Amino acid sequence: MKRNTLRPFPAVTLVMGENGGTRRINSVHQAAELLLEYWPVENGEEYVAAVRICLEAMLGAVPAEAVREALIKAAREAGISVMQ
Repeated sequence: MKRNTLRPFPAVTLVMGENGGTRRINSVHQAAELLLEYWPVENGEEYVAAVRICLEAMLGAVPAEAVREALIKAAREAGISVMQ
């Protein structure tokens, strides 16, 4: 199965860190990188679900939009503000 990490979805902007910096995410690749490299907490049901859904989207098993929704849920769980 061919992996497709660039699958786009409607952009979501997250307010990250204490200084209020923002990250605009609009692809499966960007979401996976954010979750695995820059996420402030590595526990929580929504975080784990978002990582799993990213992998499934890369494999073509779920639509890219599912990643967007999972990312928003994980952000809310982690106390990260979401701007849509």
